[in-house]
Amino acid sequence: MSRSRAWAELLRLPALFTVPGDALSGAAAVGARPNSRTLLAIGSSLCLYEAGMALNDWADRAEDAAERPHRPLPSGRIHPAAAFTAACALTGAGLALAARAGRPALTVAAPLAATVWAYDLALKHTPCGPAAMATARALDLVLGAAATTGRTRAALPSAALLGTHTLAVTVVSRQETKGGSPLAPLAALTTTALLSRLLAHRPTGVPSDRPSGAGPGDADGVATATSRRSVMSGSLPASAEPAAAGRERPGPGHARRITPPRSADSAWSPGRALTTALAATYAATAARPYFHATLNPSPPLTQRAVGDGIRATIPLQAALSARSGAGLTALLIAGLAPLGRRFGRKVSVT
Repeated sequence: MSRSRAWAELLRLPALFTVPGDALSGAAAVGARPNSRTLLAIGSSLCLYEAGMALNDWADRAEDAAERPHRPLPSGRIHPAAAFTAACALTGAGLALAARAGRPALTVAAPLAATVWAYDLALKHTPCGPAAMATARALDLVLGAAATTGRTRAALPSAALLGTHTLAVTVVSRQETKGGSPLAPLAALTTTALLSRLLAHRPTGVPSDRPSGAGPGDADGVATATSRRSVMSGSLPASAEPAAAGRERPGPGHARRITPPRSADSAWSPGRALTTALAATYAATAARPYFHATLNPSPPLTQRAVGDGIRATIPLQAALSARSGAGLTALLIAGLAPLGRRFGRKVSVT
């Protein structure tokens, strides 16, 4: 039991509940339902995440001996060679699972693994450290999109929002052992407010798996364009132009008026309500501990802010999925939050 707990502490097992939402929200961002390749992406993400945890403690074993002697490596409960071997094995497993999901997934997983190793071994204590961590989390979301459909462009906005949140948490984490300036938690608090505001506005165009031109809207667009060309060429009588031109009708003074498309944010919908609720949950999870750490940036309050910032990743992923129109996926991700809190009482996520 003591050895198992040591490995649970080394790998920060409760933090694993923040990982599946990356791939799931990546799939949602490209308008796809999760499939078997999405599950492979989740498995790859879990392995690479845990590889980073083991490698982190291996690289920081001398620092932890002075600041956190209770950690598994400095306390002698796990040998450093075992931690390094685990990091190598988990990295290999993560890349293998990504390769099984397809070449697009491996194309994303390879730089993701390189970013994890570069952060732990070289970049963590440099000004580039938070950006590297944010890049790793953003790539993890893109991995889900690449594995599920092979497409990644539509997932980039969601990846940017998730990476911004990770950047803020990482900046705060740099002073969790000694405390420091209130500027870092204040910046994270501001970032959380901005992200919550952006999440509440669902994009007007949600991508889908339907091929271009396959839907009725696309057919109407082709017919409209064809009719306009026909009118201009004289193959249709001028009186047929208003009917063929769809929404475009002659107005007063021979001016044309085009009816603007209806915005997705102009009316209430269950999807928008779910997105707003999840965005509020994200803000409530992260904002309060950031505020407390801003008032008193002591090590205990800063550590609590970092832990809650990590846990806030789950409602953020759920909000991103709901924002992309995947309500069921959002609810599935949100259901991981209570499990993360429950196991987080036994093993720290930081």
